[in-house]
Amino acid sequence: MEWDFTLVIGTKNWSSWSLRPWYLMRMAGIAFREIEIPLRTADSPAAIRQYSPSGLVPVLKTGDGLTIWDSLAIAEFLADRFPALQLWPADSRARAVARSVSAEMHAGFRDLRIEWPMDIVGRTPRAPGEGAARDIARICAIWREARQAYSADGPFLFGRFSIADAMYAPVVSRFITYGLALDPELAAYRDTIWTSPGMLAWRQAAGEVLPG
Repeated sequence: MEWDFTLVIGTKNWSSWSLRPWYLMRMAGIAFREIEIPLRTADSPAAIRQYSPSGLVPVLKTGDGLTIWDSLAIAEFLADRFPALQLWPADSRARAVARSVSAEMHAGFRDLRIEWPMDIVGRTPRAPGEGAARDIARICAIWREARQAYSADGPFLFGRFSIADAMYAPVVSRFITYGLALDPELAAYRDTIWTSPGMLAWRQAAGEVLPG
């Protein structure tokens, strides 16, 4: 069956939730049309409501009338529809951990989100507050444990690219924007995401002037 996908997203510079499925689909080679709704305007809520029952982005719409309005739900739908792409790790133990850390990202790290909002083109180094610092420490622990366990299989969290990497991609952008120093192991993972083809495409579309 051929799938007809439209992904509704918010302004690329700011919409961290939109980045997740967009980046996932781009990296996985899943074709889609895009509707980008400008955020932070008086018309934004009404424009989003045209597509989203929750009034939030992202939203994935299929040609046969299905609407999915949550980033992790979109990722799970795509993993179900394209099993050959292995959007979750193939190994059941790795898959369980990848799902756990993705769900933790989806539900948590509120202080980091508030203190360091996503700003792809911004470069405003500043120290995190106490709450964001706790969130950062936990994220770094997640990254370190995954890389130490799966580095032999590739440069992403679980070796091969997976949904977990898409879930943490906005965190990578925050670490770049606000100038967080990382040790070589974590910096290597950060740079793997930041310079990957999907992220380069998003960064350019968000308005960042890329080198070269």
